Amino acid sequence: MMQTQLASIGRSILAVIDMQQRMMPAVTDHALVIDAARRMLRAATALGVPVLHTEQNPAGLGPTVPEVAELLPPDARPLVKVTCSCWSDDPFRRAVEAAGRRQVLLIGAEAHVCVQQTALELLEAGYQPFVLADAVGSRRTSDRDAALARLRAVGAVVTTVESVIFELVRRCDVPQFKQILDIVK
Repeated sequence: MMQTQLASIGRSILAVIDMQQRMMPAVTDHALVIDAARRMLRAATALGVPVLHTEQNPAGLGPTVPEVAELLPPDARPLVKVTCSCWSDDPFRRAVEAAGRRQVLLIGAEAHVCVQQTALELLEAGYQPFVLADAVGSRRTSDRDAALARLRAVGAVVTTVESVIFELVRRCDVPQFKQILDIVK
């Protein structure tokens, strides 16, 4: 198992998993999950952390919800997948490998399916997944809670958006600090 490290701007990439129009309304506390995801996306942009996003079967589940899509990089195109695990899908795996970053920050849905399987396979491949608990969701709270407990038990870092943002920024004397404070308020 990889030694746990603080999240680092130079080692991290953010993966936004399947936050789609026909899925998110069914997620428990979906407005809170979307709000946390938006904070993480704003911080990633401010700090220069690369962002990937996936869509599972967009013909059936629709595109990424507008509240999230509007914060994605302007040239971002969804990595369309048919597998539950993002890592099992070649475009996602190639994008993460090409980025050369070993810490993968995971947000999205559903926590007990696509997020969990992605985190488990990232661990197997020697990556350090950070599952941002307030920015992942499932239709049932019990499924989300079980997934987070399982992931924590096998070595994934289960934390929150605000916690990881402050790990990324680390210091109050950096130019982005005021912007980060505005994001977390």
